[in-house]
Amino acid sequence: MTFSRSTKTLLRKLEVSHDENLTYKELFLSNDDLLPVPSHKRTWKAWNFIAFWVADSFNINTWMIVSSMVQLGLSWWQAWICVWIGYSVVAPFIVLNARPGAMHHITFPVVARTSFGLWGSLWPVFNRGVMACIWYGVQASIGGTCVLVMLRAMWPSVNNIPNHLPASSGTTTRDFMCFFLFWLISLPAIWFPIHKIRHLFTVKAAVVPVAGITFFIWCIVKAHGVGPIIHQPSTLHGSQLGWNMVASLMSCISNMATLVTNAPDFASRATYPSATVWPQLISVPLGFSIVSFIGIIVSSSSQTIYGEAIWSPIDLLGKFLDNDPSHATRFGVWFIAAAFIIAQLGTNISANSISAGCDLTALFPQYINIRRGGFIAAIVGICMLPWNLLKSSNNFSSYLSAYSVFLSSIAGVMISEYWLVRRGHYRVKDLYTLDKKGWYYYTYGINFRAYAAYISGILINVVGFAGATGRTVPIAATHIYQMSFFTGFGVSALIYCLLNYFYPPRGSHLVGSKFEERDVGAEGGGAEEDRESANEKTDEKESEKADVLVYTQA
Repeated sequence: MTFSRSTKTLLRKLEVSHDENLTYKELFLSNDDLLPVPSHKRTWKAWNFIAFWVADSFNINTWMIVSSMVQLGLSWWQAWICVWIGYSVVAPFIVLNARPGAMHHITFPVVARTSFGLWGSLWPVFNRGVMACIWYGVQASIGGTCVLVMLRAMWPSVNNIPNHLPASSGTTTRDFMCFFLFWLISLPAIWFPIHKIRHLFTVKAAVVPVAGITFFIWCIVKAHGVGPIIHQPSTLHGSQLGWNMVASLMSCISNMATLVTNAPDFASRATYPSATVWPQLISVPLGFSIVSFIGIIVSSSSQTIYGEAIWSPIDLLGKFLDNDPSHATRFGVWFIAAAFIIAQLGTNISANSISAGCDLTALFPQYINIRRGGFIAAIVGICMLPWNLLKSSNNFSSYLSAYSVFLSSIAGVMISEYWLVRRGHYRVKDLYTLDKKGWYYYTYGINFRAYAAYISGILINVVGFAGATGRTVPIAATHIYQMSFFTGFGVSALIYCLLNYFYPPRGSHLVGSKFEERDVGAEGGGAEEDRESANEKTDEKESEKADVLVYTQA
């Protein structure tokens, strides 16, 4: 009995802040980080979203994205066109899925409830959370290589640290030390809430582009020109060229599938909804295209300098440190490597840590908030031994391509729910209640229309995925899989709209043919009036608790 009481006491202390009047089941729907963001935390303005995407585009993956296209046989300008088209096409999807978050100030896991149901949303949230944890470890491993170059620039003997780890570990003492250092310096950034972490992206947007342009000019001067890749023609023609360009631009889109899915996470902190529109539509294609262009020129120059194209900026900086470099060279490498550390840190926080925090919060709202979820992602990132994943890059790339199919089908359902099925109509209070008459309770908390559409979007790409793993499949299936984001998104959206047309969901009689963004539940003494009434009766220190009561009482 004593053990049982102590256990209960411990579990009680581990709980995050929530309304004490909630039932056991309602504790799975709400905590402070799942409720609509209060006005004082809506601090993201238009320039914050611009800084966010400028910062997010400056990372090693974007720098190297053209390398695989050139290796396929495309010329540099054909590859760069693919980058422009790919990121220009994916930007509207980010804006479309971010809209409900910006309008109603709720994160991705809560937005997913509108289409998949209160309990049905847990599976897509789990999918996105797993992806975020895996990517956190991978990006941290890449960040470790940046730390190694920076330390080598300061103390060249770091490169000669003896290895005391067995071969089965998959790494060395030196590399693990650098990985752990990057992992360690990332922890303080996880502590900051979303509405304050925008300052990190502002710093990154100011520092990293300067380092990238410095690297760009340095390589051109060192090579006395832009190098041979710029003059290298395409080796492909006809339909083969066309389909390889399609596959290349789809790799850009698939690379963004994770950020399309959880776009509401950051949009929920927007000061006003329009801040999430043009800033993202413009900065996404512009930022990623400029970074990839810098990567092309630097890699082309490296071929003149070293006789081979070195696409990884970290590997190229490491080359600069070979053969007893000057103090000026070492300082330049140190500055650029330090900037890449900031770049990887910002990318890991924006794309992975915060996403994992939001997702894990929805899975275990009684004990996890966004901050705790971010730290859990960091722990998973180190326990999964990410350097082993990066060793077999082909298998890892195939896995990521397959996972983008799952995410595009989720996005297809979510976007069509808001824009086509409900036409902007929301009922925010029903997102936090188990009332069977609520809009999003559906069938025992699960919307089977959404799951039918979601599975359909996956099935159309199954045969093509088998071909990507080495099986012999029809060429048509291969082409369908090459366009997996569009096929998965399109099929899931179409099936979802048809099912809702023939089997209208609860509340559809309130949705007319006109698109109108409004919270139906707030009309006639709903959520917003309840919030104002509660605020009048409580002091400023209790305002946050009032927000909890408004949105969790059905």
